[in-house]
Amino acid sequence: MKKSSTKLYLASSSPRRKELLEQIGAKFKVLAIDVDESVFSGESAETYAERVALKKAKAGKSALTMDNCVVLAADTVVVINGNILGKPSDKDHALIMLQSLSGKSHKVITSLALMGDNETCCRTCTTEVSFKSLNEAECELYWQTGESRDKAGAYGIQGKGAVFVESIAGSYSNVVGLPLKETAELLKYFKVPFWLDES
Repeated sequence: MKKSSTKLYLASSSPRRKELLEQIGAKFKVLAIDVDESVFSGESAETYAERVALKKAKAGKSALTMDNCVVLAADTVVVINGNILGKPSDKDHALIMLQSLSGKSHKVITSLALMGDNETCCRTCTTEVSFKSLNEAECELYWQTGESRDKAGAYGIQGKGAVFVESIAGSYSNVVGLPLKETAELLKYFKVPFWLDES
């Protein structure tokens, strides 16, 4: 017997998350969600990412009126020396971020929240990324590509920023913005079909 499926909504306007979810064959609709992403004083990166992901999922769910649907939300942060790097506010901010990552290893943390009618599940994934040493000219040229503007840590591993990456330990899709193994596990739990669905 074919098990009943649940309608999926993605509470994100990120084209990268949309592409990753499409990559695993999930059918979904996009919800444009805007929430306050300010970091609380003394808040750890993991706690912050999970709190924001839950906030996005809740905002998405409250925007829907039908039953038997779930909302997937995610929040990705870059962390170095305990400092959370979100999206840069301007060029100078982006260049400072890139210089802080130069020649060092940092963590990329993504928290997922999948909210259904009666239950919410969260998962957090961490990947370690090592950068080569960057000079000012490279950072300036990278800013000019436009990739820095809407990305945590001011770089995109799936784009031109890949040339800065010396090594990666952990999930690649997590660094892009949606860890697919963890996402698939949540989808299966909530009976949301994707390519590995057994129904």
